Amino acid sequence: MAGRLVLPCALGRSGTTHDKREGDGATPVGRFRALQAFYRPDRVRRPPTRLIASRIDGGDGWCDEPGDRNYNRPVRLPYPARHERMCREDELYDVVVDLACNRGPIRKGRGSAIFLHCAKPGLPPTEGCVAVGSGAIARLAARIGPRTLIEIVG
Repeated sequence: MAGRLVLPCALGRSGTTHDKREGDGATPVGRFRALQAFYRPDRVRRPPTRLIASRIDGGDGWCDEPGDRNYNRPVRLPYPARHERMCREDELYDVVVDLACNRGPIRKGRGSAIFLHCAKPGLPPTEGCVAVGSGAIARLAARIGPRTLIEIVG
């Protein structure tokens, strides 16, 4: 729910958790600030948002290796530690909002890349993120600013 806007969403394949761990497939419970947005300019226009919105390209990744010094941070590819690509073949990361989950201070192994992003058709479970339909992400981005809190309940 965003104000009076109610949208269906997908959560992690393992449900929700109060004790997030890297790779558990669960969406963390809590209130998380929207930090920034990322978007693919080759596929979509810059989303209307009050957040900083950064372009992503084939050189953008996100480190998900708990032992790496850049764990749970954006990295430039190629990158030697385990990571995920921000420019995906599917449309899931065409617009992404970085939720402040385990972002300050970053605790090793307590979850990385917890995003609000586009969902696959039919809203199947995610790896731990919150996903909404591609039309809904633009509607939400327009309502989100640096003081926005996203609450995930379990």
